[in-house]
Amino acid sequence: MCAQSARPDILAPTADHLAALAEDALSSVPEQLLKPIAGLAILVEEFPDEETCEAMDLETPFDLLGLYQGVPLGHRSTGETPADLDRIFLYRRPILDYWVETGEDLYHVVRHVLIHEIGHHYGYSDDEMEELERQAEEDESNAPVGRA
Repeated sequence: MCAQSARPDILAPTADHLAALAEDALSSVPEQLLKPIAGLAILVEEFPDEETCEAMDLETPFDLLGLYQGVPLGHRSTGETPADLDRIFLYRRPILDYWVETGEDLYHVVRHVLIHEIGHHYGYSDDEMEELERQAEEDESNAPVGRA
């Protein structure tokens, strides 16, 4: 039998809550990442699907917080029609698990994953994305207090 939670009044953030955090986080994403993201869908799912887990050779679906699916902007051909919409998936349960394990602010976790996946949309390297995230953190820490 499972033990009852000591705090039954606290519920895990919903997919809608994470989507709202992602929308809020977009307002603080570095400007150079926001230019051509029109048409880039941001979706919140519980977990990566089985096909994604197999393709990425994940030990557990909790190993992936987010995923960019599409053709990075720098790799597109002008005459080529995309086969599908570019998408960023935010995986709710792995994000919440990471949030609980690390104690980080949930907004910052969502923002970090979002910036990382938008970076993949641009075809940035991990080093370039780390620098953009560092700049974004610096910009945010210098911003006036009052984020809702």
